[in-house]
Amino acid sequence: MSTQTLNLEALQNYLQDKLPGFSGQLRAEKFAGGQSNPTFLLSDDSQKWVLRRKPPGELLASAHAVDREYRVLSALWNTDVPVAKTYLLCEDESVIGSMFYIMEYLEGRVFWDPELPEVNSNEERAAIYADMNRVLAALHSVDPTSVGLEDFGRPGNYFERQVGRWTKQYRASETEHSPAMERLIEWLPANMPKDDGLVSLVHGDYRLDNLMFHPTEPRVIGVLDWELSTLGHPLADLSYQVMAWQMPAGDGLRGLNGCDRAALGIPSDEEYIASYCERTGRGDIANWNFYLVFCFFRLAAILQGVKKRSLIGTASSAEADAKGALVEPLADMGVRYIDA
Repeated sequence: MSTQTLNLEALQNYLQDKLPGFSGQLRAEKFAGGQSNPTFLLSDDSQKWVLRRKPPGELLASAHAVDREYRVLSALWNTDVPVAKTYLLCEDESVIGSMFYIMEYLEGRVFWDPELPEVNSNEERAAIYADMNRVLAALHSVDPTSVGLEDFGRPGNYFERQVGRWTKQYRASETEHSPAMERLIEWLPANMPKDDGLVSLVHGDYRLDNLMFHPTEPRVIGVLDWELSTLGHPLADLSYQVMAWQMPAGDGLRGLNGCDRAALGIPSDEEYIASYCERTGRGDIANWNFYLVFCFFRLAAILQGVKKRSLIGTASSAEADAKGALVEPLADMGVRYIDA
């Protein structure tokens, strides 16, 4: 079954009495991107929605958890974390071939290039990064128990569990030997920082192009793609964002390395980290390089899964081959931070 299309007749019949306000002829268009969970714009004669589904076919255990996305989005509605409103979750795979959920369609801007070339002023660029920082701090300030997510993950030893999980996921999708990945798999458990007991809701893939901004204002109106969210350590999200900026500007990794941030109004790593720490009341961060190395390893393991799905024909995007090719460069960058 294709990841690029939907069985519109079956979906229309299912939604007829379940989706508030739905009427008329259903139409669907697949969004670009969405490597993991295929995402579609649905519309009838008067309204629009977004559908996120698991890809059909054989999948890695615990991957593509759209039911977890649905749960966390529903829980965060009406908190200080901007998210789309959810409408329904369908766990019956017979409808379109896999589990899916429907949420609100948000009209806004997604910025794919962290240099923000489409933004006209340094002031607006600075404000975009400031609001991205504000929303991350807001997410980590949510009390999971207060929104019904106290059992959304196992508290404590987050990095130890994550290294174990992504090592297993990497092994399950491994297609060739990578000396750099083997070095990371050996180094991370041996250099694990002592658990400080901090637990928060973490997004797991918090980056610029997973945020929807207001059409004209430098304000986040929706955090997207919650598949990897769990209870974890807040520094995982912060280091993941900063890790992404270490990559070269202008290539498939879309980083900021080599660009003049000050000339663009974009904060330095140190300024961004300091703003986050001020917002969350946090002091200095020890073992910072460990967190960066962990993030390079984790992203490489995720993209190895994309590569494997591309080889077996279940990847949801035509860009899957290009993403899979980034596994080794990411692992190499992680090794460089070990050696540093």
